[in-house]
Amino acid sequence: MLLDCTLRDGGYYNAWDFSRELIVDYLEAVAQAGVDVVEIGFRSLDARGFKGACAYSRDDFIRDLPIPDSLRIGVMVNASDLLAADDPCSALTHLFPVAAQDSPVSLVRIACHTHEVSGAKPAVRWLVEQGYQVGLNLMQIADRSSEDIAALAAQVADSGVSVLYFADSTGGLSPSQTVTIVEALRREWPGPLGVHAHDNMGMALQNSLAAMNAGVEWVDSTVTGMGRGPGNTRTEDLCIELASLRSTSANLVPLMKLIRQRFQPMKSQYGWGTNPYYYLSGKYGIHPSYVQEMLHNGCYDEEDILAAIEHLRVEGGKRFSLNTLEASRQFYRGDPIGRWSPASVMAGREVLLLGTGPGVRQHVDALRRYVRRYEPMVLALNTQPELADLIDLRVACHPVRLVADCEEHTRLPQPLITPASMLPEDVRQALSGKTLLDFGLTVTPEHFAFSEHYCATPSSLVAAYALAIAASGKASRVLLAGFDGYGSDDERTVQMRKLIQTYSSTPGACPLTAITPSQYGVPTESVYARA
Repeated sequence: MLLDCTLRDGGYYNAWDFSRELIVDYLEAVAQAGVDVVEIGFRSLDARGFKGACAYSRDDFIRDLPIPDSLRIGVMVNASDLLAADDPCSALTHLFPVAAQDSPVSLVRIACHTHEVSGAKPAVRWLVEQGYQVGLNLMQIADRSSEDIAALAAQVADSGVSVLYFADSTGGLSPSQTVTIVEALRREWPGPLGVHAHDNMGMALQNSLAAMNAGVEWVDSTVTGMGRGPGNTRTEDLCIELASLRSTSANLVPLMKLIRQRFQPMKSQYGWGTNPYYYLSGKYGIHPSYVQEMLHNGCYDEEDILAAIEHLRVEGGKRFSLNTLEASRQFYRGDPIGRWSPASVMAGREVLLLGTGPGVRQHVDALRRYVRRYEPMVLALNTQPELADLIDLRVACHPVRLVADCEEHTRLPQPLITPASMLPEDVRQALSGKTLLDFGLTVTPEHFAFSEHYCATPSSLVAAYALAIAASGKASRVLLAGFDGYGSDDERTVQMRKLIQTYSSTPGACPLTAITPSQYGVPTESVYARA
């Protein structure tokens, strides 16, 4: 049985807001390609924020669609939604107001973490009594022992579940590991098995085929792999494989046309599909939604993403939480603590702030002449390598960057301005032997403040911290080099412009001048005019 869940899993990219025209074309295309079941979306109780029709998949919405006769329709429910309800049975009555015989939905899948299985069993029985075929999707079992997996299967054996699924939630399984899970489930589960593969490491198709060869009867896919994080096994690939296994022919023409006209433009817009970041998340067992959030946030550059992945690898990131992601990049909350005063070295002086953009390298000779002629205080962000012999101090505060750069900082000769007293003990230990200038930091949205031993900034980005250090140090002005930007419409450029505007409008801020090209909207002078 081939189950396509594009509109459900792919909805994580567009808030489940697919046009009716796309859905109609999609249903016809996958039917002709050989898909048996379409999971048309979630059936959810969560009304927060805008979500499209496929987040709720109500019967009236489905009845209004021309469903090809060969397709069965399914929906998914999160066990966490049901278990959070005051009365799960009343919640189910709200979600499924009519019995299966009066609904266009015949299959309901319940997505369960391992600790939710026992709590979900009453929901399974309720749905079975209403005539629905019920699937249970076990999530995040890849790192469980075979004995644990068999015990989970035994828990489900008497529940009335029709098909027991397992999901490669973090996309890190190999074909042999997939087969091991199938064998463990088979010890206690005699019924149909299903697999839902993620493509973090480019193994989704291979894992799906390995599961099928091991006796799995149900397999999931999505068109072009559209799904949360890197996505899933591609429907177009599985249709080809299944046509061969079934000794039938599949008409792929409508599907390929749909991909060209509808899904490729969306893929270009939203960017699902595996990449090195997703590969690392699969390798380390990190939930792919962390990577998806960082890629689409706009505030993370390449180094930030890699550092955050390393942080999550150490701290654990198997279940996605925006709070966890935010904590990994922003832990400067509450009262700031600091002991060092930047005014002791900066008061009345011009500060040259070296960013990480290409402008520093491209104009390094002119910058070198400028520094030697005018002797500004030279601050460098993080481990910026250019003009290393002329840098006076380095600045670092971004938590995940500090985790990633500790070893390099210990090798660099310049003292490091950082909120030393506020750092976790393991980071302080990693920086032992390094001269640290302890300048405190607290993060307060849309707000800068400058004090003798600490500052407040709108984010933990090092550029914000460095600008606040200069203002707290009573520098005469700040010259920016290597603050190129990422393109006028790039979210990172927009965010930095907003940050600089907030800084410049704060009493006590230093005048800013870019002396290499910048897209951040600051006054600009050419370094060549004075060098």
